[in-house]
Amino acid sequence: VQLVESGGGLVQPGGSLRLSCVASAYTYGSGYMAWFRQVPGKEREGVAGIDHGGRIRLADSVRGRFTISKDDAKNTLYLQMDSLKPEDTAMYYCAAQYRWYSPIVPLEPSAYNNWGQGTQVTVSS
Repeated sequence: VQLVESGGGLVQPGGSLRLSCVASAYTYGSGYMAWFRQVPGKEREGVAGIDHGGRIRLADSVRGRFTISKDDAKNTLYLQMDSLKPEDTAMYYCAAQYRWYSPIVPLEPSAYNNWGQGTQVTVSS
């Protein structure tokens, strides 16, 4: 079971980044995948999630600015981040849960049992 994130970096406010998460075949496809973020001293926050059928859930803080998508042929999850703000600065983590159990995509960290190492996103001028 392996999740590998990429695409983080330094961007100016108002800019865009696209994060990618490549998942092993065992992890990908049968349940949920999601993006979380965390800053030092704060709890990990759910940003966006998607289930195997394409249902999507976004956190209120990113709705209208972030888009989650997946490419099943490439076993890859994406997070397109537009109109970035300094408060979006965080370590971003990809997570997966292979068991589907609800049409409401979970955004609680406790719902996921597979995690990537994270990719840093810094929004600053």
